[in-house]
Amino acid sequence: MKPVLVLYYSRSGATRQMARLIARGVEEQGVETWLRTIDCAEPQDPVVTQAELEEASALALGSPTRFGGMAAPMKAFWDDTAAQWLAGSLVDKPACVFTSAASLHGGHESTLLTMMVPLLHHGMLVLGLPYTEPALHHTQSGGTPYGPSHWALEKGISADEKTLCLAMGRRLADIAKRMAP
Repeated sequence: MKPVLVLYYSRSGATRQMARLIARGVEEQGVETWLRTIDCAEPQDPVVTQAELEEASALALGSPTRFGGMAAPMKAFWDDTAAQWLAGSLVDKPACVFTSAASLHGGHESTLLTMMVPLLHHGMLVLGLPYTEPALHHTQSGGTPYGPSHWALEKGISADEKTLCLAMGRRLADIAKRMAP
């Protein structure tokens, strides 16, 4: 099975921490991950290639919230995927989204929803977090049925947020394994 791509953009490090937790959840299911970032000044992980985007068996996509939407560099990345759209190279791949925001009511859910739009245009199969995840019922700092979220002004990622990131990674890997040829 081809690796799962965990692709993120992060400036303060919170989204990167979430990406690493999601990758760990994927790996707990025995699936390899490619932890990648988009082109930025000081990448902490390798910068994604178009080939990796196309070859990955599934995608977890993360961006900080900027005024209720994904960060401009992440939007610009997706604006440059017309070749993949024309070729249909992402069709039927499972995908999920995650975000961090500087305020509790800063647009976590709207960011996750807007991040889903290019994935849907590419024909990807977007996964959320079902309410069978107990942490969704009592988290007070982030987490939604649309995907993991984090209130970045809190002191680190909360236990519930960590649980939800790991669960999202496990779910993405499980679905990718079921769909693998």
